[in-house]
Amino acid sequence: MHAGVGDQIQVHGRTVGSAEQRGEILEVRGPDGAPPYLVRFADGHEGLVYPGPDCEVQAHAD
Repeated sequence: MHAGVGDQIQVHGRTVGSAEQRGEILEVRGPDGAPPYLVRFADGHEGLVYPGPDCEVQAHAD
């Protein structure tokens, strides 16, 4: 997975009834756009994300 600052990341719920989370990538800490990513989620919290198969990245529109 590759991403850049400003891209959106969506984490799909892994179990029935769990909500999806969406956030903005603030910092890319891996080489050449690779994880981990520092993400600010819609509820305001920030966290370091190592995306798994339940994640999607949407590129930031320039």
